[in-house]
Amino acid sequence: MLFNSLEFAIFLPIVFLLYWFATKGNMKIQNLLLLISSYFFYSCWDYRFLFLLIFSTVLDYVTGLKMHDAKSEGLKKFWFWLSITINLGFLGVFKYFNFFADSFAEALSLVGFQADVWTLKVILPVGISFYTFHGLSYVIDIYKNRIKPERNFIDYSVFVSFFPLLVAGPIERATHLLPQIQRKRQFNSQNAVDGLKQILWGLFKKMVIADNCAIYANMVFNDSSEYSGSTHVVAAIFFAFQIYGDFSGYSDIALGTARLFGIDLLRNFAFPYFSRDIAEFWRRWHISLSTWFRDYLYIPLGGSKGGTWMRIRNTFIIFLVSGFWHGANWTFIVWGFLNALFILPSILFSTNRNHLDIVAQGKTFANFKEIGAILVTFSLTVLGWIFFRADNLTDAFAFIGKIFSISVFSKPEGITNSTVWLLVAFIVMEWLGREEQYAIAKTGINWPKPLRWIFYYVIVIVIFEYRGISQQFIYFQF
Repeated sequence: MLFNSLEFAIFLPIVFLLYWFATKGNMKIQNLLLLISSYFFYSCWDYRFLFLLIFSTVLDYVTGLKMHDAKSEGLKKFWFWLSITINLGFLGVFKYFNFFADSFAEALSLVGFQADVWTLKVILPVGISFYTFHGLSYVIDIYKNRIKPERNFIDYSVFVSFFPLLVAGPIERATHLLPQIQRKRQFNSQNAVDGLKQILWGLFKKMVIADNCAIYANMVFNDSSEYSGSTHVVAAIFFAFQIYGDFSGYSDIALGTARLFGIDLLRNFAFPYFSRDIAEFWRRWHISLSTWFRDYLYIPLGGSKGGTWMRIRNTFIIFLVSGFWHGANWTFIVWGFLNALFILPSILFSTNRNHLDIVAQGKTFANFKEIGAILVTFSLTVLGWIFFRADNLTDAFAFIGKIFSISVFSKPEGITNSTVWLLVAFIVMEWLGREEQYAIAKTGINWPKPLRWIFYYVIVIVIFEYRGISQQFIYFQF
């Protein structure tokens, strides 16, 4: 069931009405309803993998209790490593087994051995990387004595499988989400209206920006040898807006949907394409994953407390692991490596904390220095996205090679004026709303009510009139 589908448009109001009116405000019944609704939501994709989700939930729930009640440190470690091993084992089998098998065969072929490796014909369970990381953070926090285990199985299950975040995040922490699940929630009309606005903007990002950009990006990436270098440049830029509109659009819909139920999820995007360096970009892009790796990998490795070499080593580790988290393909690993290289100057010159504020905060326009920094950062990001999008490294290098050919000075092919103008309007709206949680959070807040409603209706009309060919959310594959 996709957020931009008719099925979800029917599903969401039904759950919303039952949640606020049929439960009569009983928190336990509300949580049970959320759990049943979440399992139904997940089953609409493939009911067979619902059992894997439930198994993962039971495993980490029991592990948390066993670690807390353990009579010795050794027994506590046993339960901890059992959970870590099984969770990562499932992730490894479904997501990485074939990658390692094929890579092993290729390595043997380089030294003259031909191996007929055995691979698995399995479907990657949607959302497995996200709900696995939910469980891992919970287990690690209990092991480190940061939190106590949740003894209510229903509440813990909702934390893992709350349907707005189930298949593509944000990756939540027990310290943030569980207290909200455990307390009584009152309907707040202003919060619900704000949630609907964020859902609307998320649908615009996905259906108008991402899906239209995807048409052009797919055309070029899928047959890149037929197009000029300038067309490759445009396709790479369009893919950058495709993945941003797609994933941040999903996150906006997820956060807006959660607000309808009185729950605030972690913010996942903060206008990353207005970043002035790569370090700032990664503080603003997929925030829940970046902070997860910071807290559960970078800091345990020593973080920034050691010397320069340790900071460089730890940075490359988290970016390579982040690349591998995204997919079992060398293209993702190279993408992670490139981002580590891009951020390296910030580490060497200790400038990675220079841009903690919002660019041109309180101003309408940025200065020339800020504009230049944004354009350089965006260009580096687009270069990295080429590896993220390409099917393999050969295609990625061929794509880049075309950009640096003489044909880059020719006129780009196949661009539609409507897509360009929609992108321009989108960038302007994002810039004007960059100090808010999402672009249209405060747009028209002081306008007369009829004018404000006209603004929302215009967005709805644009979605229906200019929506692109429907594409699956990119991050469903991770």
